[in-house]
Amino acid sequence: MKLSTLTKLLFILFFTPNVLMFNAHAKPVSQSTLTQTQDLVKANDKYVTLLGTQINIGDEAPNFKVVDKNFTPVHLSDFKEQTLLISVVPSLDTGVCSLQTKRFNEEAAKLPKNITILTISNDLPFAQKHFCKVENVDLVKVLSDSVWRNFGESYGLIIKDMGLLTRAIFIIDSQGIVKYKELVANISQHPNYENALTAVKDIAPVIVIENKVITSETPSETTK
Repeated sequence: MKLSTLTKLLFILFFTPNVLMFNAHAKPVSQSTLTQTQDLVKANDKYVTLLGTQINIGDEAPNFKVVDKNFTPVHLSDFKEQTLLISVVPSLDTGVCSLQTKRFNEEAAKLPKNITILTISNDLPFAQKHFCKVENVDLVKVLSDSVWRNFGESYGLIIKDMGLLTRAIFIIDSQGIVKYKELVANISQHPNYENALTAVKDIAPVIVIENKVITSETPSETTK
C-alpha cells in the first residue's frame, strides 16, 4: 500500500527530527577496537565473526542501554528484582525471528510476574512498533540496540560486516547474575525454547501469595 502525500508529510514532520537527534548521538561500531570471536556461530555453512565481549554463565550481567518504541532509553538496571529472559534476534522482519518473538510473547502469559521477557534486535524502533502492532505482540518488551549498539558490544553479539545481532538467549537472575546462555549455533535456526523456559522457571524465586480470610466462611488459600 502506498503512503498518501499527507501521511508522508506527517511522517517527515513528526519522526524525522527524532531520528536525526538520535543518529547524532549514536555511537558507531568501531570493528577494529572490539574483541572478535570466531567459531561460535554460523550463517548457513560458514562461521561468522562476533564483535564485542563474550560473557559466561556465572558472570555479573553487564548493564546496557537500549531504546524502546518511543526512543526512550532502557537499561538493564531498570529491571531490579526481576528475573530476565532476553531473547535476541537479528531482525523481526524475518521468519524465524518473527516466530521466536511470537512464541515468547505467548509464553509470557504463563509466567509469574517476577519474570520479564525482553526481545532485543537492531531493528529501528519504528519497525519494531509496527511489527508488534501487526502481530499482537504485547506481553514481551521489544527493545532496539540500533542507537548505541551498547547491548551487542557488551554481550559479544554483533555480527561483523552485517551490523545485526546474532540469535541468542540469556537469563539473568534477580541478583544480576547470568544463569543461562545459548548462542544459537546457526542464525537460521530456532533457539531451544523448552530449555530456556524450564530454566527461567527454575531460576526465578517462587512467589507465595497468602490470601487473607475475608469472612469466616472463606477458607484461606496458598498459591504457589
